[in-house]
Amino acid sequence: MSPDDRRYTREHEWAKLDDADSRLVSVGITAFAQDELGDIVYFDLPTPGDSVSYMVKMGEVESVKAVSDLFSPVTGQIEAVNDELVDHPELVNDDPFEAGWIMKVVLADIAELETLMSAAEYDEYIGSN
Repeated sequence: MSPDDRRYTREHEWAKLDDADSRLVSVGITAFAQDELGDIVYFDLPTPGDSVSYMVKMGEVESVKAVSDLFSPVTGQIEAVNDELVDHPELVNDDPFEAGWIMKVVLADIAELETLMSAAEYDEYIGSN
C-alpha cells in the first residue's frame, strides 16, 4: 500500500508536501517503480536552482534492467537533491518513500498537488495494470 501522505503520477513518481507555508515538497519514485526497475545502479539527478515542470523529464534512473526517464510530478524550483543517491542509488530500492527521495521542490502552485492521484487511486491504478 502506498503512503497516504503523498500524491502520485501514472509514471510512478510521488510528491509529498513537507511544508505548506514554504510550498516545499519532496519528490521520489514509488515502491512499484523501483520493484519494476530491479536493482538501481545510477541516477542522473537534476541541479538545485533549476526549474522543473509538471510531467517534464527531470532526470534518469538506470537499473540492471533498463534506463528510464524520471518525470517531475510538480512545477517549481529545485531546492535540493538527494546527493546520497549518487554513491548509493540502491537507497531507492531499500526505502523509496523516505531515504530514497530524489529532490525537494518549492512549488509554483500548491493546488497542482490536487491534480495528482491519491494513494487509494494510485494503488487501484497499479492494481489494474
